Amino acid sequence: MKESRQQMIVKLIQEQNIETQEELARVLRENGFRVTQATVSRDIKEMRLIKALTPEGSYRYATVENAENDVQDRLIQMFSRCVTSVSSAGNLIVIKTISGSASVAAETVDSLKWQEIAGCIAGDNTIFLAVHDADAVPELIRKFQSMMQ
Repeated sequence: MKESRQQMIVKLIQEQNIETQEELARVLRENGFRVTQATVSRDIKEMRLIKALTPEGSYRYATVENAENDVQDRLIQMFSRCVTSVSSAGNLIVIKTISGSASVAAETVDSLKWQEIAGCIAGDNTIFLAVHDADAVPELIRKFQSMMQ
């Protein structure tokens, strides 16, 4: 019973913007589960659900994995809006951004966790990426340019 209820919780929070435990309990009851708010509270803790910000500015329950994907999608959107150019110098990639946006673009790069990148340093409008192997630079530049579109 618990396993099927928790599977239903995942399905419901993926399909609907559920903001409160009470709302989740109500929707579960509508789907044939006999639950109390305390049961739902225990499930939320056990499943490690979090409240994630929606594009509309409200909060909803989400799995950590889905919330991380949403954050990464938003970072990539910001990256595409603020990066003006990507070039290279040896095993370094130089990313130019509009003024004051390098830190957001660098956060995006860090969130990608690409193994080829040793690290990055952001200034106001420039990011330097150190790449482990210079042979990987052209492919990384191609990936960054595709993110800019």
